[in-house]
Amino acid sequence: MTVLEQRGAYHPSPPPAWQPRTDPAPLLPDAEPHRVLGTDAAESADPALMRRLYAELVRGRRYNAQATALTKQGRLAVYPSSTGQEACEVAAALVLQERDWLFPSYRDTLAAVARGLDPVQALTLLRGDWHTGYDPREHRVAPLSTPLATQLPHAVGLAHAARLKGDDVVALALVGDGGTSEGDFHEALNFAAVWQAPVVFLVQNNGFAISVPLAKQTAAPSLAHKAVGYGMPGRLVDGNDAVAVHQVLTDAVRRAREGGGPTLVEAITYRLDAHTNADDATRYRAADEVDAWRAHDPITLLERELTGRGLLDEAGIEAARADAEAMAADLRARMNQDPALDPMDLFTHVYAEPTPQLREQRDQLRAELAAEREGDSR
Repeated sequence: MTVLEQRGAYHPSPPPAWQPRTDPAPLLPDAEPHRVLGTDAAESADPALMRRLYAELVRGRRYNAQATALTKQGRLAVYPSSTGQEACEVAAALVLQERDWLFPSYRDTLAAVARGLDPVQALTLLRGDWHTGYDPREHRVAPLSTPLATQLPHAVGLAHAARLKGDDVVALALVGDGGTSEGDFHEALNFAAVWQAPVVFLVQNNGFAISVPLAKQTAAPSLAHKAVGYGMPGRLVDGNDAVAVHQVLTDAVRRAREGGGPTLVEAITYRLDAHTNADDATRYRAADEVDAWRAHDPITLLERELTGRGLLDEAGIEAARADAEAMAADLRARMNQDPALDPMDLFTHVYAEPTPQLREQRDQLRAELAAEREGDSR
């Protein structure tokens, strides 16, 4: 007999009256990702919404291309492109109301721009000029998160606090498949479900955590299935189908706003570009795999649906491209201007009340700058 059996604390099976707290069946994701484009469901989709999604996708693709070019010109230190994932980025931005909050990862600059953030401000962090580059409270966009998944507990905390205050606010947190392997992912989902916080988690499963394929990250049937273990619904969606992603996120945001608690959404998509400009993706994935996903491009899918139904003509396509080109030209011109930077700004937005250590560092830097100026004047 074991020690636990001797103490009467060992039960080979649950007591007869044991019942699961929650029926897991309604929480399980569908067997196949939700799709709209190319199916009968597309007939009932809002044409105005589809055209807006298309314009934003075209604009987003051009934004990604221009930002990537800026890294090659030395105007950005690094850029994690979301080319191929624009449907997730745009849909996430458009489903939120003005009072809601977006919690992006480092790859989600496009989502921030689609939400209304100045493209230059969205790239300031990646340029190395500021800690963030914009006022999160003004735009309701949390700082772009470089550490994996650390933004998720913050999203839960904000959403929970908003509900306690009686504010009608939903937080939408974005994360990649690699981020689901972090402890912050577990902690965020667990707290969100226990507290029934009004938060939606969108996992952009683009197949790789840098060079590590999904199969080496998890043995789960899907990432959406992880939701069941926390007691929240899991949804699976074709992440390159902008209309489908918008529908699934709209349902999840509405559920959260109405007090239904959190939802985990897994969007199946693909990162067409390298992880960043410092990455050589040819070392870990084959060209035919990339080509197969290019055939499932989110812009092509939506353009085919719109033109096939007579909702978009060549003039509309050219108008979307012209708008995107104007945005890229403005971004290029403004990023090619050298910013006027004050080193003392490093200490401006760290704490509301600087700590003694921060004040000491600030004074030290001020003295070093003064000494440097004095030396130059001699």
